[in-house]
Amino acid sequence: MKIKCRFFIAILLLAYFTTGTIAFGAANDILSTYESDLSIMTVDATGATESEADAKTDPALEAQAVPPFKVNAKAAILIEANTGKVLFALNENETLPIASITKIMTMLLLMEAIDSGKVNPSDTTTISAYATGMGGSQVYLKEGEVFTIEELLKAVAVHSANDASVALAEVIAGSEEAFVALMNQKAEELKMKNTKFLDCTGLTDEGHYSTAADIAIMSRELLVKHPKIIHYTTIWHDSFRDGKFDLDNTNKLVKRYKGTTGLKTGFTNKAGFCLSASAEREGSKFISVILGSATNAARFSETAKLLDFAFSNWESAKIEKTGLDAGTIKVKKGITSEIPVTFSGDAFVVVKKGSKDKLTETIDMPEIINAPVEAGQPVGVLKIDLEGEQLATIDIVAAKDSPKCTFGLIFGMLFKRWATLFC
Repeated sequence: MKIKCRFFIAILLLAYFTTGTIAFGAANDILSTYESDLSIMTVDATGATESEADAKTDPALEAQAVPPFKVNAKAAILIEANTGKVLFALNENETLPIASITKIMTMLLLMEAIDSGKVNPSDTTTISAYATGMGGSQVYLKEGEVFTIEELLKAVAVHSANDASVALAEVIAGSEEAFVALMNQKAEELKMKNTKFLDCTGLTDEGHYSTAADIAIMSRELLVKHPKIIHYTTIWHDSFRDGKFDLDNTNKLVKRYKGTTGLKTGFTNKAGFCLSASAEREGSKFISVILGSATNAARFSETAKLLDFAFSNWESAKIEKTGLDAGTIKVKKGITSEIPVTFSGDAFVVVKKGSKDKLTETIDMPEIINAPVEAGQPVGVLKIDLEGEQLATIDIVAAKDSPKCTFGLIFGMLFKRWATLFC
């Protein structure tokens, strides 16, 4: 086989010297490819390794066995926002009424519509009679009034207005009923396994429920995927209806806790005082969820306790690698014998405070893979470890194609070059 291939290559090279049409480098690539085919053992590439971003989409991970302190609430959870890693949990999977925490999902669907271009914040909508009939916290919308999407979003994010929530639901889905179907669909998509929505406001207690873990999931989805929401959830005071109605943020941590970025309060007699809060300092982002606190003051103090614990003990690190050179990999039976590879993305890790400098990076990639290879195809992984524990991975992907080299392809290349010369 080796003699035949060399004989065939010799013929091709003779054709090259006769016509002067094939680049010497291309002929050398072909020769080295077939030499590799005869003399190098095959090492098959493994399948794509799931990235840290994909592997950590559900923050409902196993919590610490022994809580470091007591939280006065029916349920609670503390997670790192970028990875979803659970740092503390208390009854995190217990289903409970969640009151206006519901509006996190309402805002999530609205922000998806805005960021996808389905609606624009400056778009206007006419208030329906149905939207005006909501009780509880409201901005007292009147049938026939016209407001922008942004004005209504501000009323929801800052003032927790039920009537504004329904008005936005009607903009997105046509009716609150249709919007609730979208809410439950999104919950299923996010693997919020213990959640059921019956309205877009949280006014319903019976049969409308979630868990601290599930709320952390949708809070994280809103903050990480749609960070523009922070502009609204951090407003301390504003006004509505041309300054005639004051909007004061129901989340008092916006004013009282350094780095607060949101997110949503909730209260009914059955749900108690609830709060999903988020904060960021020096690049570290955490989300705390408190359900069923006994008093308004307690939900804020217990949340501050959780966030203080997070910032005192943990820090986030971003490993930025997107598009960076990761070297080269040999290709067996490919039209080119070697192709460049790059890192496919970034990774986030959360570590004990002061441990960032101890992170290590290791490339796990075979020396050679089989053709064909397509650009973007995973060929290895970068492992990010801390003292022997793997925290994250980033895919290493092919930066160029390398089709499988065949005699037909070689003749095609020759013909194309000859045709270019003579035509």
